[in-house]
Amino acid sequence: MNPSSTSTARPQQAASRVPLDQLRSLILPSFRRYRLRVVSGLAALIVVDFLQLIIPRFLKEGVDALAAGNASHSQLLRLAAFMVAIATAVVLLRFVWRYLIIGFSRLLEQDVRNRLFSHILLMDAPFFEKHGPGDLMAHSSNDLGAVQMACGMGVVAAVDALVMSLAAIAFMAAIDPMLTLLALTPMPFLAIATRKLSARLHRRFTTVQEVFSQLTEFSRTSLLSIGLLKAYTMESFQTARFDKLGQGYVRGNLKVAVIQGLITPLATLAGSAGMFMVLYFGGRLVISASITLGDFVAFITYLYMLIWPMMAIGWVANLVQRGLTSLNRIHSLTASTPLLVDPPAPPGQTMVAHPGFVVERLTFRYPAGTRPVLEGLSLCLGPGIHGITGRTGSGKTTLCRLLTRLYPVEDGMLFFAGKDVNQLPLDYLRAHIAFVSQEPVLFSDTIAANIALGRDEASREEIVAAARAAAIHDDIERLPESYETLIGERGVKLSGGQRQRLALARALLCDRPLLIIDDGLSAVDTATEHQVFSGLRKHFHDKTVIVVSNRIKLLSMTDHIVILADGRVEDQGDHDHLLRVNALYRTMHDKQMRQDDSGERQP
Repeated sequence: MNPSSTSTARPQQAASRVPLDQLRSLILPSFRRYRLRVVSGLAALIVVDFLQLIIPRFLKEGVDALAAGNASHSQLLRLAAFMVAIATAVVLLRFVWRYLIIGFSRLLEQDVRNRLFSHILLMDAPFFEKHGPGDLMAHSSNDLGAVQMACGMGVVAAVDALVMSLAAIAFMAAIDPMLTLLALTPMPFLAIATRKLSARLHRRFTTVQEVFSQLTEFSRTSLLSIGLLKAYTMESFQTARFDKLGQGYVRGNLKVAVIQGLITPLATLAGSAGMFMVLYFGGRLVISASITLGDFVAFITYLYMLIWPMMAIGWVANLVQRGLTSLNRIHSLTASTPLLVDPPAPPGQTMVAHPGFVVERLTFRYPAGTRPVLEGLSLCLGPGIHGITGRTGSGKTTLCRLLTRLYPVEDGMLFFAGKDVNQLPLDYLRAHIAFVSQEPVLFSDTIAANIALGRDEASREEIVAAARAAAIHDDIERLPESYETLIGERGVKLSGGQRQRLALARALLCDRPLLIIDDGLSAVDTATEHQVFSGLRKHFHDKTVIVVSNRIKLLSMTDHIVILADGRVEDQGDHDHLLRVNALYRTMHDKQMRQDDSGERQP
């Protein structure tokens, strides 16, 4: 079975069911979890709206009393007191709904961020080939912020506009239905224009978010490769490329601003047209005594309250379209499924003491590749120290990636401890393996914390013992604060060889039965190599070690050497055997010996 045959269809199918699936999978769980907070906040918001809608009724009473000439000081004082009380209640309830609703939007943002982060960590290597770190950072920052705004202030504005508009229209209709119809005449035109503009807004937001991802990824890669850029004096060239991307981002936002700039003026124009209708026809009704002056003032006040929801249409449409666009982008990530199928762990499964790999006629090509990188590869990697070598492109690193289960393989091609790897849970298999790469991952933390990664409970004695075995202890002791020295992001304060040995110490501390070193000693000198191998033989005397390297002196210290060529096993055996029978190995040996001799003769 090849898992890759069905994997690509799943995200596409999921993406076709938006936004319903997005709401169901990303938003609704948080709404259910915090429903009391949401309901309470919306209730406070609605109460605020209705309290504001009462004020014109007091205005009407006061204006009518003044117009009739029978207003008293006590009556006016009573009306003023009521209005102050309402204003005070409005202030308090505004604080309540802001605290509850905005707080909910932040909690929802946290929920979606945690889900997105955990989902990303579960994805396999092909996913990260498609989505760079910059793209993922844009999703977890800009997109999440847009969703938070849409579900916070967007929801508030939408509910506020809906309640306020419906209630205001109802109060207006109670005063004069015909005048209300005249005041609302421009509204259908505004609704049609807003719908058409919102569709364009969605498309332009999508483009803007994509450009932002590109800009973020470019910034990240440029900062990570700052040394290389300076070495090749590429600062101006890179700045020009960054400026070009920035210009594209600005152009996209300007196109968005054009749409946004049309929606709000259109809402204002509709409100102004309605106000013209009210002033003319309402004034005539007052003159004819069909409505009182107080009714007229209240009607205008309600119309002003209605103008705010109309003007809010543009802002709400902006937030909603941003939120939907970002939600779609986030959903495209969370809807992705890994190519690797993780079977459930059988009950009572225990760690294997002496594991190894058996490869049988393994053929593999990368998801985006056209030619196989490995083809018909067969070998046995049991207990002992194995060296794997070959020319560039022979498949060495690919084999390591398959052994650590970063990519899927077909059934019956790769076996671990006698079992097909497709029948083993990923966590179970990886728990047996320690891995050291050529470019080890280190964190901006102390030396001790980096070594103890994965074993937080490790004692200082265990950390030091692992460092000694990796021949890095003396280097650590020479640092200003020894094991408590902060090494900076990605270990920038250490040399390449020190970083590799630090990663090796981490692997030794894990004490797993199988160790894979993918060119992870390339920056280590020959004398240190011997120390490292002494430590490996002490820690892994009855376990399995796989060392990928093209350095003959290092390979000569292994028990068994495999030479790969074009994705196949060209030859295998110990050092002496390969020197006799394999031309490639002999050529590599002679060339490196001459280089070593030449280096030793230099003053």
